[in-house]
This record gives sequence, structure tokens and C-alpha cells, in this order.
Amino acid sequence: MLPSPLDSSTSYLSTSAIVALCVFFALLCACIIVGHLLEENRWANESITSLLLGLCSGVVVLLVTKFHSTEILIFNEDLFFLYLLPPIIFNAGFQVKKKQFFRNFTTILLFGVLGTVISFCLISLGAFLLFNTIGITNLDIKDHLAIGAILSATDSVCTLQVLSQDETPFLYSIVFGEGVVNDATSIVLFNSVQSLDFRSINAITVLKLLGTFLYLFCTSTALGIAVGLLSAYIIKTLYFGRHSTDREVALMMLMAYLSYMIAELLNLSGILTIFFCGIVMSHYTWHNVTESSRTTTKHAFATISFIAETFIFLYVGMDAFDIDKWKRSKASIGTSVAVSSTLIALVLIGRAAFVFPIANLANCTKTRESTKIEFRSQFIIWWAGLMRGAVTIALSYNQFSKSKMASAEDSLMITSTIILVLFSTVVFGSITKPLIKAVKLRHSKPSISDSTDIQEDLRLLFLESNCSINQSNNQAFHRQSSFRLMIRYPTTTVHYFWRKFDDKFMRPIFGGRGFVPVVPGSPPAEEDLS
Repeated sequence: MLPSPLDSSTSYLSTSAIVALCVFFALLCACIIVGHLLEENRWANESITSLLLGLCSGVVVLLVTKFHSTEILIFNEDLFFLYLLPPIIFNAGFQVKKKQFFRNFTTILLFGVLGTVISFCLISLGAFLLFNTIGITNLDIKDHLAIGAILSATDSVCTLQVLSQDETPFLYSIVFGEGVVNDATSIVLFNSVQSLDFRSINAITVLKLLGTFLYLFCTSTALGIAVGLLSAYIIKTLYFGRHSTDREVALMMLMAYLSYMIAELLNLSGILTIFFCGIVMSHYTWHNVTESSRTTTKHAFATISFIAETFIFLYVGMDAFDIDKWKRSKASIGTSVAVSSTLIALVLIGRAAFVFPIANLANCTKTRESTKIEFRSQFIIWWAGLMRGAVTIALSYNQFSKSKMASAEDSLMITSTIILVLFSTVVFGSITKPLIKAVKLRHSKPSISDSTDIQEDLRLLFLESNCSINQSNNQAFHRQSSFRLMIRYPTTTVHYFWRKFDDKFMRPIFGGRGFVPVVPGSPPAEEDLS
């Protein structure tokens, strides 16, 4: 008998790897087609479609293998963190509306950092108190703190697919920005918990946890900014476009990925690093390349991010049918439901405990009604953070499957986390589109911020101050007015001074909008991505 073509082609490729790739690529194509057909559907969206297709595929694989788990069903956290997550986070930073993001940066940090820390504390405390009543007694303090960090990582993809940057720019920037900062903060908290010894807990341990968190947060951000500026300087100075546009596009991609890998090598937060690297590249590097490269990079980054995101939801859906971990948990249906329900309740309470108080606290600092976060928007922000995704599952695997001989309670925590992710994505996600359309007023126009007028007042004020520098009677008045305006509008004032600093010092060195290469025939600069 002649060997089959598949058998003769596997001298250097594994048959199982080929089958897995064929299955995933076919499913990716199916997700894109079904997502397009259901674009106008009231209940479905692409993330739910991908997850459900993954679940159906997992059932088929189990039937074909006679209920034996295969490698295709096992979640690989290295694949997730090293290959799938970086392009998604980088594209989020690269495509972000920078003006809106930094205009609301203070509010985003309040929700994304302070809010995540509050949720982390409440969920950890709730898990510690409630799991004992259920009968989960073998988890130590580090496990409970890890659960708090794991369940604090949100997935706002479903909500962002419904919101529009043009109709609700403020709300979109808050939900989008908080989602990215939240994921980074959760992973930083998780890594901080892993790095500390909790055998003797005291005030020093708490201070070490806080210090480790701040160190990881600041150094990761600084590294991303540094790599982004380096890429801008290299491309501006050497101008690869005069010989090949492929080189400059490749260099942008490679340096972005390099920033993530360096962060992971130094035990920092790769998410924060590559996110801010994307922001810096879109502000400087993107304007230093040729016009064709700008179009290529903009669409290439978005396409890669879309494929990775769809792949992740497929991956999570198929992972739910890894039969081995369900057998290892040895938990009854009642226990599994009780643990999963407890986790869902903690997520709901932990989210509400900081969204509404922080939103009202932020409103107290705003003097204009148009800039305040109304209750409808607060509800949407709360709802957007109820879904959990692949970051939650990946961190759960990292914590509770350190070895193949994981205990029954470790396996129970993994399976309960999977139930939480499936329930929140399918149930909460399917309700998201009709709920948001019902909550937000479709006929209302987005509130227009007065920051443009405030910036103009600042420019006029400082111009007047410069013109009247020799008039001693008016100089004190202008300085007093300047100080009062800076206190009243700190974000806008900082933005004004940043633009002056950027135009005078940064752009002459790193390029950016308005940069024209000295090489003859170079294209004119386009408008900013933002």
C-alpha cells in the first residue's frame, strides 16, 4: 500500500501540529464569516461567536478522540503571553485617540489603577472569608491574593464593539483606557504577589507589595517610552524609506515586539511597556516613515490584532473541554456551582465598590456639568468591566497548575475560573449590545469638551503675560490669573505645556507630525492618528 500524503509529509512536521493549525485556521475563517453575517444582530458579537465556535469545536474533538484530551484542547499560557497578547496591546496603544486618552488620563488612572487595587483587596478578602464556608480550606494567603489579582483583570471587548468613538468619545476613551491599564495593573499585582514571601505578614510586607507594584508600573512605562523614542530616532536619522519601505515597517514591528520581550526578560510588565511603546510610535515614529508605510502599518497592526483576538476566544472556548482538569478537580456539581457563583458575586461587588464611588469623586473635581460622568455612563463603565477573558484564564493557569500533580482544589479553581469566563462572556456579553443601546440616549449628541476653548484662553493668557512683561502693574495680575487657571484646569494646563515642550525639544530630535525628511521626493506628513 502506498503511504498517505499526510504520512509522507511528516518527516519534519508533527501530524498533530498540522491538524491543530488546519482546525484553527478553518475556525478563524468561519469566525470572520459568521461575525460579518451577525454584524447587525441584536445579541451576538464577534467575541461571543468565536467563543461558541470554540466550544462546539471542543465537543467535536472530544467525540472524535473518544473523550480523551489532546494538545489542541490545552491552554498554553506561553503561546498566549508571548505571541497573542502583544499585538493586541500594541495596536491598542498605536490606534488610541491620544488627545481623548490623555485628556481623561487622570480619570482612566483612577479607574484602572486605584479601582483595580480596590477590587483586588475586596475579592481577595471575600475569597478568604467565603471559601472556608464552602469547604475550600487548602489555599494559603498567596493563593487568595492571587485570586484577587486574577479576577480583577477585565475584558471590555464586548462593550467596545458596541460603543462608538465618534458618538461617545469620552465614554469610549474611559472604557478603552481603563481596560488596558486594568490588565496591566492586574498582571503587575499578580507578579508582585508572586515575588513576596507571605509566611510572616506585617506592615513591612504590605509596604514591599506597594513598592514592588510602583516599581514595576513606573519602570515598565519608562521602558516602553524609551524603546518608542529610540525607534523614532533611528528611522528619522537613517530614513530607510529612500531604499525600502519594507525595512522601516519591519523595524517598527520588531522594535515593538522587542520592547515586550525586554520587559519580560527584566521581570517587568510587558503589557504596559508595549502599550506605551505603541503610543510613542504613533506620535513620533509613524510620521517619520513614508506615506505608503503609514498606510501599511496602520492596517497591518489592526489586522494582526484582530486575528490574535479572535484566536484567543477560540482558544478559550476549546480549552473548556480539556477533560483532564475536570477529572482532577474531583468536585461535585454543587461545589463547582457554589465556587463559581461565589467568584461571579465577588466580581460584581468588587466592580461596583469602586466604579460608582470613584466616578462621583471625579465629578466633585469637575466644575462644568458637560464634563461630569452621569449615572448612565457610570453604569456602562461598571458593566463593561464585568466580562472576564483570556488574561484571567492565563493567570489562573500560572497560579494553580504549576505542576502536573496539581491538587484537586487547584484544578477546581481553574475549572471555576473557566466557568466564570464562559458565563460572563456569553451571558453578560450577549446582553451588552441591547442593554447599552437602551441605557444610552441614541438621539443625544456627545458632549463637546470645553478644553479647546480653555487651551485658547491659556495661549492668550501667556501671550498677554509675555507682552506685558514690562508693565509692572499688570504682571502680578497675569501671574495670579495663570496660577488660578492652572489650579482649576490641571489636565488642560499640563497638555498645553507638554505641547510647547514637544514642539521645542522633542520633535526636532525624534520627528513626528510635520517632520519632512531631507531626502528629495519624500512625502508630506499626514494628519495625526488622533
